[in-house]
Amino acid sequence: GVPVDNGGISGAGNPLSLLNPDDIETFTVLKDASAAAIYGSRAANGVIIITTKKGAASNKLNVNFSTNNSISQVTGFVDVLSADQFRDTVTAHGNATQIGLLGESSTDWQKEIYQTGISTDNNLSLSGGVKNLPYRLGLEYNHTEGILKTSQLDRVGTTLNLSPELLNKHLKVDANAKYYNVQNVFANQGAIGSAVTFDPSQTVMSGDTVYGGYFEWISGNGNPNALAPRNPVGLLDQRNDESSVNRFIGNILLDYGTHFLPDLHLFVNAGIDMADASGSVFVPATAASDFLRGGVNNVYEQSKRNRVLETYFNYKHDLKSIKSSFDVTGGYSFQYWSTESPAQPDLNVAGDTITPPGIPFFTDNALMSFYGRLNYNLAEKYLITATLREDGSSRFSPDTRWGLFPSVAFAWRMSEEGFFKDIQALSFLKLRLGWGITGQQDIYSDYPYIANYSEGTSTAQYLFGDTYYYVLRPDGYDPNIKWEETMSYNVGLDFGFHNNRWNGSLDFYKKITTDLLSVIPIPAGTNFTNQLLTNVGSMENTGAELTLNYVAIDNESTTLEFGGNVTVNKNEITKLNVLANDDDPGILVGGIAGGVGNTIQIQSVGFPTFTYFTYEQVYAEDGSPIEGEYVDQNGDGVINPDDLIRFDGNPAPDMFLGFFANYTHNKWTAGMSVRGEFGGYVYNNVNSSLGNYFNVGSTKGYLANMTTDYLNTVFQTPQYLSDYYVEKASYIRLDNIYVGYNFGRVIADKVGLALTAIVQNALVVSSYSGLDPEVAGGIDNNFYPRPRTYGLNLNLQF
Repeated sequence: GVPVDNGGISGAGNPLSLLNPDDIETFTVLKDASAAAIYGSRAANGVIIITTKKGAASNKLNVNFSTNNSISQVTGFVDVLSADQFRDTVTAHGNATQIGLLGESSTDWQKEIYQTGISTDNNLSLSGGVKNLPYRLGLEYNHTEGILKTSQLDRVGTTLNLSPELLNKHLKVDANAKYYNVQNVFANQGAIGSAVTFDPSQTVMSGDTVYGGYFEWISGNGNPNALAPRNPVGLLDQRNDESSVNRFIGNILLDYGTHFLPDLHLFVNAGIDMADASGSVFVPATAASDFLRGGVNNVYEQSKRNRVLETYFNYKHDLKSIKSSFDVTGGYSFQYWSTESPAQPDLNVAGDTITPPGIPFFTDNALMSFYGRLNYNLAEKYLITATLREDGSSRFSPDTRWGLFPSVAFAWRMSEEGFFKDIQALSFLKLRLGWGITGQQDIYSDYPYIANYSEGTSTAQYLFGDTYYYVLRPDGYDPNIKWEETMSYNVGLDFGFHNNRWNGSLDFYKKITTDLLSVIPIPAGTNFTNQLLTNVGSMENTGAELTLNYVAIDNESTTLEFGGNVTVNKNEITKLNVLANDDDPGILVGGIAGGVGNTIQIQSVGFPTFTYFTYEQVYAEDGSPIEGEYVDQNGDGVINPDDLIRFDGNPAPDMFLGFFANYTHNKWTAGMSVRGEFGGYVYNNVNSSLGNYFNVGSTKGYLANMTTDYLNTVFQTPQYLSDYYVEKASYIRLDNIYVGYNFGRVIADKVGLALTAIVQNALVVSSYSGLDPEVAGGIDNNFYPRPRTYGLNLNLQF
């Protein structure tokens, strides 16, 4: 296959969004060090193996058609003041200027920008075989309109798999080709934040023709107020942002079983992932968002390439005399990535150059690997696996480029021992022990060890004549940057009882990560940057995971199966290399709204990663927080950064829970999946930045809305560092629930028909006050709701 990285391309941020789920045969997750070790550094955060569908060696032509149609609806909005609440608040607390700016309408701006999303995904596949040539051809068309108005996606794709056997079945060929074209219309994401903050007492349309007829806040000179939020509906309607992405993924795998030694197989795998994107952005000159520059009329292009070549062998042999078998694998792998974009000018609608083209963009990196694995099986009772892999990454200097990553694992099938045979209830019992080291080089920079220059941002330009030009600035770099390594230990027990009606596993693990790769803040100066990518320290993760499945009913007409898993994990930083001195509390991280450099988290030795670093809020007798009142931790009579504390609660949950149930009865099927997280906390940055009267607008010539949390606190100014905004974020989510019916053969007994109805994101139970308690990184800046989707799938087999 082709290892796919997690980087997107301009015009398609998520690489997996270009893949067709209907082409997927299996989806396997590898987590422990030994199982994933053969994949080297690409397994640093686990491995997901996606196997696509193939044809069968049959002369019969099989035709399958499926159509999945769904609607998506918004389940909730950011809780802001209604128009009446807003008018009452401004009238009660505002000055004459603010009161004079109030309108007479009642507009729910969030409802104005969202819609019911619709999607249809249609797939046709033809599979079969011609002599020694199994084949599968798949065709797809997907049309999706998002919940944010004006957003749209159209995807067409085709896949082809050929898997012939040649040379009297000594040579097996697996050839795969996938092509996709994706047409995107991107909605203006700025409308989401504007819908939360825009004055609800104003109308959508102003009643005149200026700025496209949309209501906008105007300065005294008649231009749009530069500090005010823009009309959310106008932001959507007046921006046309389109892209086209063409992607081809192809590989050929040759498996040659040697004539002279049948147990020896030689493999060659060559693959390529090519993606080319182009797009355009147009905003009319009359739009308030870009009025001063005369609108936008820009284009962009980007190309990405991912090439892989692997050669390896596998030798399997049975030693029947000692009831043993072994297999040995050894090989070489080379993978090369590149990304390039031509320089484009920044133009307005009239064709005037706002900013001339900078420099063309190009970056590349390569990964070279040598690896070997030995599996030994003694009497189907004792299994030993040893793996050794050496990876070389171009992202590190020649002195630190290569990393050596070993692993070993032992398994004992205890249920095969004679002293367990008499336990009739026991169906299966296996003990597993594992140890291994994996490396991490998946970082955002391809040249972090080299002194180089980058093009400055649009806010760092200089004016020459009437034209702004980009500047070049030296980047921060670390010539000694090296591999991040994680050493993992795990002990596991797989079990089954009563003919495996009860089955599961229990795992205990410990992971020690050294030379952590991370971006840290540094004083700006010699490098013209305030951050640096480097090896910052070490951390440990310890935990346990229990998986349990139960087959309650299993007969010819009915099956009922339950399953679940529980995981607990403890995380702790054990070393930091970059502290200024012993009194340094740690590395400030976790950027939040409220100004450049504002942070709410800290990395400190002896504490979990991303621990919240806050003031301890003081409360009144009625339980309401007192503005600006915090606990003086050191008793010096002054509230300053010395009084910041590490909050007793962190973003990482103490426990993860998963549960599923599947039921079949004759032609009916039904099921559900539930997951949850418990013990984690989230910093509500939406409320901390918008839940105060300062956000209304003061004397800035406009009004802006607040979240309803203002009614609880009556804060006049933001209190960003108060632990009041750190909330419990435990939740249970009903992820999926489905019911289906298989009609069997219909239409003269020639067509198989099945229907399935599904609801995704059906229910969330949580005490968290924000939009969604499931927040990556523990800082909630989210204005975008997670939709609930209702789908109906029709499947026809000919």
